[in-house]
Amino acid sequence: MKTEPTISFEFFPPKTAEGMAKLRVARDQLAAFNPKFFSVTFGAGGSTRDRTLETVIDIQQAGYEGAPHLSCISADKAEIRTLLTQYKTQGIKRLVALRGDIPSGEVSTGDFRYASELVAFIREETGDWFEIEVAAYPEFHPESSSPSADIRHFKQKVDAGANSAITQYFYNADAYFRFVDQCEKSAVDIPIVPGVMPIYNFTQLARFSSVCGAEIPRWLRLRLQDYGDDLASLRAFGTEVVEDLCEQLLAGGAPGLHFYTLNQAGTIASILEQLGAGDK
Repeated sequence: MKTEPTISFEFFPPKTAEGMAKLRVARDQLAAFNPKFFSVTFGAGGSTRDRTLETVIDIQQAGYEGAPHLSCISADKAEIRTLLTQYKTQGIKRLVALRGDIPSGEVSTGDFRYASELVAFIREETGDWFEIEVAAYPEFHPESSSPSADIRHFKQKVDAGANSAITQYFYNADAYFRFVDQCEKSAVDIPIVPGVMPIYNFTQLARFSSVCGAEIPRWLRLRLQDYGDDLASLRAFGTEVVEDLCEQLLAGGAPGLHFYTLNQAGTIASILEQLGAGDK
């Protein structure tokens, strides 16, 4: 029997009390769409570790499921073991396990080279306590040597014990469906939830995309550039593009949608309302 698509949202940990207050407003607005969980990012080399945990605890105390990101680059096993113990103590049951970006100037990668090693370590230390989300790259990881190598590395994370995956964002639905097909041919059978990035402004999106390897299709790039400083028109157009993308993904059988919120709710709420999501 086909299950209802899930909705989830990603936040980054605020730096100030004012930022936390704004995040709570966004969180409560998005909670109307019955999210499966809210995830919270973890800075390069664990630079936001304490704020990530504080934000997740705040989410849990408000009655929602929080899922801290956990990146292993530059970390040793003792550090990760301590974090896992903290998370268990707080009743956290879901993690987003990532390799993470190597901080600028960093030479050592610590005890973990790949996210698959982190997933395996979490399973060794905690058994089935955590639901583990991992990352997937429909347009392939920017450091991957080939598409087949990328699928192979993804499968290693699944074989190590991942329960489901969240993709990097993209604006070409075909890239997602082809990726899922290739995973199925490689005997990967976990849910692969597409990550969705709203379009707020072109400069920001271009910067994010150059870092993470997400492609902005030429037609979309040129249209966004053409709006110049007219942010209102750009956002209206961008919202239409992302809404159409979400419709294609759900119609094609995607198991859910995971939104990269940038700690904002308005645009995403508009998209989800148009999709008919919300309180049942």
